[in-house]
Amino acid sequence: MSFFVRPSKFRHVFGTSYRRPDCYENLRITRNAWDTNLVKVNPLFISVNLQSGGGGTFTVINHNNTGKLPDNLPCFNGHSASVLDTDFNPFNDYIIASSSEDTKVMIWNIPENGLTESINKPVLSLEGHKKKVGHVLFHPVADNLLASSSADMTIRLWDISKGAEMQNIDCHTQLVQSLDWNYNGDLLTTTCKDKKFRIIDTRTGKVTSETNGHQGIKGSRVCWLGNSDKIATTGFSRMSDRQLFLWDTKNLKEPIKQETIDTSSGILMPFYDNDTKLLFLAGKGDGNIRYYEIVDDDNMLYFISEFKSSEPQHGMGFLPKRAVNTNEVEIDRLYKLQNNIIEPISFKVPRKSDAFASDIYPDTIGDKPALTCEDFFKGKSANPILINLETKFKPSAKRELKIDENEVKANAEKKRAAAEAEKNKPILDNKELTAKCETLQKENETLRSTIKEQELKIQELEKELHRLKLFH
Repeated sequence: MSFFVRPSKFRHVFGTSYRRPDCYENLRITRNAWDTNLVKVNPLFISVNLQSGGGGTFTVINHNNTGKLPDNLPCFNGHSASVLDTDFNPFNDYIIASSSEDTKVMIWNIPENGLTESINKPVLSLEGHKKKVGHVLFHPVADNLLASSSADMTIRLWDISKGAEMQNIDCHTQLVQSLDWNYNGDLLTTTCKDKKFRIIDTRTGKVTSETNGHQGIKGSRVCWLGNSDKIATTGFSRMSDRQLFLWDTKNLKEPIKQETIDTSSGILMPFYDNDTKLLFLAGKGDGNIRYYEIVDDDNMLYFISEFKSSEPQHGMGFLPKRAVNTNEVEIDRLYKLQNNIIEPISFKVPRKSDAFASDIYPDTIGDKPALTCEDFFKGKSANPILINLETKFKPSAKRELKIDENEVKANAEKKRAAAEAEKNKPILDNKELTAKCETLQKENETLRSTIKEQELKIQELEKELHRLKLFH
């Protein structure tokens, strides 16, 4: 008997956890129940949400600062309530955004050598959301463009160089559970507590398409599959089975692939590597990380293997591809958050040769923006600028975030004026009040007429019922 083995460069990919001295220990991880990844990573730093006695804090750790960290770890502590999410600027490794239960989004400047003392004053504070802000995510192409989602059921797009709100996306009926940009950032996809997932035009704020997603009551996640027209979502069935769905954005009537993973209760966090077409699934509370290869054929989804561990993960960070170690044929690196430790996990392709493996390292996304925020909202589109990893990527030198203070003040004044006008605006003027009364009166008359008709029908039915009883 012969068996057909599907050819793949990544069939033997294996994951290896770092030694204990190369991990990051002694962290007071937040106990907040809000669903985010808790950890974010860029080529220089690791961000993690911390537990604090009052207010909200998170810290940024230099990659080289391994081992047991000090008890009084310096942190960013400008928020007045728990920090829920953070995200690094993809085009400036020294800029990070944070969101919090205090309804604010804050932009922070990271010192060149990392934090040596706590910082409580952000470079910029963005205000506009009415409730807690659960997610922040930078644009993949346009510089200084940030998306934030809130429990007020809106997503707002900000130009952080001006402190300006560029778009208010108000199309969700319930809480936004996750969001992700497409390859060039023209579209935004979201999952929502109303069990739908949507694709939104980021310039107009309008929904281009939506469909019913996972029907379980627990959280759902979404991940755009790189430069393809495919989307992956993770969630739960009505029977609480964990599911993975693949969707074709051209037709959202039904998933093109449905996979039941298991019956565990932890939310699945998806991470996609567009260069290798590998999809990683890390479940909260799990000790393992599954990975699949996405192939453009009838089957589409091929299980490769899984990294196994006895320690459950509370969150996970995904290193940008430009920072992997090509000398060791590392294709991806994930940062696993446990109780008080962050453990890097390296995924490698076994190769005998020491030469650069150009077949598994195509040009990848670099750290240069293809557009300005202003150009993006003028309607320009562009794909990310790619770099060649054979030349050994080096992070760009530190540059300060240039903020137009006059623009920030002007935008803040406009917001205050608009809020004051809204506050002082009468609920209804006399004409509107008269029209409203007339409308309500007509609706009342129509309702009374309908009730009378229904009462007459009920009387006729009762008579008919009485006649049938007498007849029998």
